[in-house]
Amino acid sequence: MRSSKEVLPKCLLLILFAYILLEKNGVEASHRISSTEELQNVPPATISNRTGYHFQSPKNWINDPNGPMYYNGIYHLFYQFNPLAPVWGNIVWAHSYSTDMVNWKPLRHAIYPTKPFDINGCWSGSATILPGNKPVIMYTGIDEQNRQVQNIAFPKNLSDPYLREWVKPDYNPVIKPEGDINSSAFRDPTTAWYGPDSHWKTIIGSRNGRLGMAVLYKSRDFIKWVKADNPLHSAQNAGMWECPDFFPVLPKPMLGVDNSVIRNGLKHVFKVSLDETRYDYYTVGTYDFIHNKYVPNGLSPDNNTGLRFDYGNFYASKTFFDEGKGRRVLWGWSNESDSTQEDWEKGWAGIQTIPRALWLDGNGRQVVQWPIEEVNKLRKKEVGIRRKIVKSGSVIEIKGIEAAQADVEVSFDLSSSLEKAEKFNLSWTDPQKLCGQKGADEKGGIGPFGLFVLATDDREERTAVFFRIFKEGQKHVILMCHDPTKSSKRTGLYKPTYGGFVDYDLSKSGGKLSLRTLIDHSVVESFGAKGRTCITSRIYPNFAVGSNARLFAFNNGAEEVKIIELTAWEMKKPFMNGI
Repeated sequence: MRSSKEVLPKCLLLILFAYILLEKNGVEASHRISSTEELQNVPPATISNRTGYHFQSPKNWINDPNGPMYYNGIYHLFYQFNPLAPVWGNIVWAHSYSTDMVNWKPLRHAIYPTKPFDINGCWSGSATILPGNKPVIMYTGIDEQNRQVQNIAFPKNLSDPYLREWVKPDYNPVIKPEGDINSSAFRDPTTAWYGPDSHWKTIIGSRNGRLGMAVLYKSRDFIKWVKADNPLHSAQNAGMWECPDFFPVLPKPMLGVDNSVIRNGLKHVFKVSLDETRYDYYTVGTYDFIHNKYVPNGLSPDNNTGLRFDYGNFYASKTFFDEGKGRRVLWGWSNESDSTQEDWEKGWAGIQTIPRALWLDGNGRQVVQWPIEEVNKLRKKEVGIRRKIVKSGSVIEIKGIEAAQADVEVSFDLSSSLEKAEKFNLSWTDPQKLCGQKGADEKGGIGPFGLFVLATDDREERTAVFFRIFKEGQKHVILMCHDPTKSSKRTGLYKPTYGGFVDYDLSKSGGKLSLRTLIDHSVVESFGAKGRTCITSRIYPNFAVGSNARLFAFNNGAEEVKIIELTAWEMKKPFMNGI
């Protein structure tokens, strides 16, 4: 994927200066590869608001997660990385490994510009395990003509448990933008799957004018690839489809299947990262493996108003099948939302969200996501409250833990007040806009209620994570929001309100609704109704930092809300790439 965050005009000179330095130093100097020892001893960048247990590099810019895989008992995560600066550019494939996806150790960069077929860039891609237990990476290279081409790379030594070195054969590129393919919009190949026709298949994101396309290619040997007559899927008025993903899903919690599992009745998820909106969208549907076509089930829009893995700061996501635990795991990139100038000052930019297990909801309409179980081992000091009524206008502080680095799970009981929910207006089709109109201070019927996180004692700084309940006929509509408008006293921050509707039947749950929120200094990840709606925000408190951060439960609705149980854990810091 190609990406850069919006910059303030006053920062353009800084970026230009950095670019001139890179050009002056030349290709060889700018792409010098650090040794493992050097990476492990990199002094950390400025610590201000730096996360504790989310995936980060010691310093500089990161973006898309690339080629995540499980191989011989070890997890590998590659990611887009600028070794020289905390802004996008000079991108290489950085490489880290783990045995639990919580503690990570760095390795030397796996892929970086060295050949004519990638001399101007090594962009996003995926990993596939070939027969004989042989991993291969397919990635987008920017060649001497500045075309986007697809290349492959293999481990130099399969007996090396860490797969430290990767070799790019000289017969690359294996896929060129020929015919009607736009050579400047042709990137991010997916993990391949093997079909009943004895061909490997992969899709590459592209566009033809306003038509978004997942261009399909087939190969018998993973070296010679042929373009199929038609895309696997396409959609009008979508623009460029970046970082596509395509995989089968099961309606069984925590369980997944390999990409090459194909059988009648199996559902598939098709995801794209939409360049125009900078969000990820997906549909659930059926893969016709005879005609190689994906058909959405029609239960959600197949456009930028449709389903999202995450309704917040989350992009360029990538899944992989974790053979070790039989689950599908989702990674996503969360960019900074402070200014580029501040990224230069703190020396780092970008994190990966917590890895999430992903499966198909029992209703067949959407996926469910939940932090992988290994995250729980970071929990240490525990506090909580049980069977507590939160009356209208009430705020309850959750004391006893350092709340800047925490994990909170809470279950609410709304059964006594559901009939008093506000009427839902059918014109409210955009949940993010609705959350902005009806923020945490806007009193409603049932809600807003939820959590104030990364808050000061007086709550002059705080981020609100909350629900509102509406009634439409005999059904209830659940709105879930992140409201960071009071998250920091710092000026110039981008503090968008995020929101999503929650596809969950309160009548079947007895009026019970859950929330889990992961708090980590400058990131807040929330999972509503056991992971049916997820929202990630980047937050930069000025005063609610470290031991000064507070955690509260609140209710600004007219109706009281009952907390069945709230448990909060202080979180330990794992080993994170040397820091």
